[in-house]
Amino acid sequence: MVQKAKILLVDDRPENLLALEAILSALDQTLVRASSGEEALKALLTDDFAVILLDVQMPGMDGFETAAHIKRRERTRDIPIIFLTAINHGPHHTFRGYAVDYISKPFDPWVLRAKVSVFVDLYMKNCQLREQASLLRLQLDGGRQNVGETKESAGLLAELSARLAAVEEQAEALSKQLDESADAAAVATAAHLERKLTGLRRALDALEPGAGAPAG
Repeated sequence: MVQKAKILLVDDRPENLLALEAILSALDQTLVRASSGEEALKALLTDDFAVILLDVQMPGMDGFETAAHIKRRERTRDIPIIFLTAINHGPHHTFRGYAVDYISKPFDPWVLRAKVSVFVDLYMKNCQLREQASLLRLQLDGGRQNVGETKESAGLLAELSARLAAVEEQAEALSKQLDESADAAAVATAAHLERKLTGLRRALDALEPGAGAPAG
């Protein structure tokens, strides 16, 4: 059974949180509410999230300050953040240091779902690859010499590599489409995905037989 991804919704207005839940419920993931920056940081202490939707204008700790805290923590710094901002008070270039994207209010429900879905899908793929890579590493570190087990490990490694290659191909196609786009937010999102995939590929390559062996 595949575990659902968690999406953190941060907004000081209950009606906005309700609207976000209504829009994102179709993704069938776990939606977690936070009505302030402080509450969001507490939630991030114990749970892992696929993406954070963060209101920019909140009393007390605003969205930018909250995002700064999130990025300073090693546990949470790689979680994608999407800023939600009033249409006439957009963060413009300010968001780049903290968030992969921003959406202006009132936002298009379809656009919001599509953007969040990308990060949920990436998160789920990352989890699956990490779990399978961990199992494979246990097999390899166990030093099993049985031919059948060696073939099984090699087969699993090939399957992991093929799955990652499919995701890499999708990301490359997305990047080519964005080459002709002036949407800086979309380009930033694609760059974030590529960095994640590069890290996964390096981890997978390290599992190749002889990858860590000294030359000679």
